[in-house]
Amino acid sequence: MDLTLCVNRSIRQLGSLVAIFLLASMLLGNLAWANGKPPNILFVLVDDQSPWDLKIYNPASKLESPVLDRLARQGMVIDGAYHMGSFSGAVCTPSRHMIMCGRTLWHLPISPKVKERNLCPANLELQTIPAVFNRAGYITMRTCKQGNSYEAANEQFAIRKDATKRGGTPQTGSAWHADQVLEFLESRNASIQSGKPENPFLIYFGFSHPHDQRDGTPELLAKYGAVNHTDRNQLPRSNPNQPPVPENYLPEHPFPHGHPKLRDEVDVSGVWENRDPNTIRNELGREFACSQWIDQQIGRVLDKLDSMGELENTYVVYTSDHGIAIGRHGLQGKQNLYQHTWRVPMIVKGPGIAPGTRAEGNVYLLDTLATLCDLAGIRAPESNEGLSFKPILMGQKETLRDVLYGVYNGGTKPGMRCVKKGPWKLVEWDVLDGKVRKTQLFNLDENPLEFLDEHHRPDIYRLTGTQALPHQINLAEDPNYQDKLAEMRELLLSEMKRLDDPWRLWNQPQDVQTP
Repeated sequence: MDLTLCVNRSIRQLGSLVAIFLLASMLLGNLAWANGKPPNILFVLVDDQSPWDLKIYNPASKLESPVLDRLARQGMVIDGAYHMGSFSGAVCTPSRHMIMCGRTLWHLPISPKVKERNLCPANLELQTIPAVFNRAGYITMRTCKQGNSYEAANEQFAIRKDATKRGGTPQTGSAWHADQVLEFLESRNASIQSGKPENPFLIYFGFSHPHDQRDGTPELLAKYGAVNHTDRNQLPRSNPNQPPVPENYLPEHPFPHGHPKLRDEVDVSGVWENRDPNTIRNELGREFACSQWIDQQIGRVLDKLDSMGELENTYVVYTSDHGIAIGRHGLQGKQNLYQHTWRVPMIVKGPGIAPGTRAEGNVYLLDTLATLCDLAGIRAPESNEGLSFKPILMGQKETLRDVLYGVYNGGTKPGMRCVKKGPWKLVEWDVLDGKVRKTQLFNLDENPLEFLDEHHRPDIYRLTGTQALPHQINLAEDPNYQDKLAEMRELLLSEMKRLDDPWRLWNQPQDVQTP
């Protein structure tokens, strides 16, 4: 796709005057390519994966992911990557909006009362990743699941091959997504071999797994001792090849999570409301089977890029739309703010990134647009609110921001909020019309798994084999930490105001009109 074609598309969408401005911006952006070839981008997004599933974050994990391990050795691992949160039980929907448009949670086109509050510009889809890169002369291609994403932005990709694939065969599972990318690359390679110049590409390589239904291939299910369990009236059998229960496993959460009849907590096939070790170990085995199959598909695409001579000039970004619990803290889904679910995996490899490096980062998924633009030498749109973490990738900074804010209020309102600064993390639960109001304060340096009092029970220790240390507890009621608690509560309120959170918690000034 050449510049003229891109401009013609802009004229049809935005009008001639705006198109002229876009052409000027595009040419200025492309000055960064004057001394070399513009970089390609392969953005890999999986669905529902906790960082702690991967050995690069949790060396004790049984999941084998040799391709991601190699990618980490060749690039940088971000230890502190987060999604900002959700106002919907379908956490992936706002997450994927934030990835595409680079805007904060309450400033999305689907945010509550966003039009009435005038917090989101019109026609935002024209300022999303594919639209921006189209105008910069990139060929944009996408494959991913259907639904629970930003459809208007998805429509901007020049080539789109979407389908939800959560089966265990090449046609019904993750291999299908890889096939779409390989078909695109093969066509590109043939064009190059014929002597036709090709513009750089941006590939959005999305997967439908390991989101449930986690029907893995028979071979990988057997490897992890798992079965596609379908009988509500009987528990799956234990198998020595299954992953162990997580270190912070609980048979139930200590108090109601605040979203009654939430699908992820009561109706996931193979789990339902069961939290016994057999069920959790089997479901983790299914998760790992799906994740290793994804790893293999990424390897196929990377091998193809290598054979084409394109890999060295390609930024490869691997991440997930959010984490997942699967037994951790007695929860199953992604509708919580514990680290296993609030954090996401993040690996980046490409030109200028030192191999085998790590950084804390403190990045959000909403920083993706700004970062990809920065790496490609393209000006980010004015609508973008994210920050580029290119300085982190290039070893110039350790963190992008000091404070991180998280939300879940897809159930009862106002829901859950959290804030993190340094090792300190505050989580507030204000759910079920005030019936459940809980505060959690963690020092993540000393208690990285966010152990609660319940994790100290002997019966839990016998199940997990992990002995929580005496100081590894929720510190919110400890008299020695009341000053820190007050400080973190003040910080949380400040972030809620700064980011236009339309709700307030029970212990905050009621200075907003809630939706």
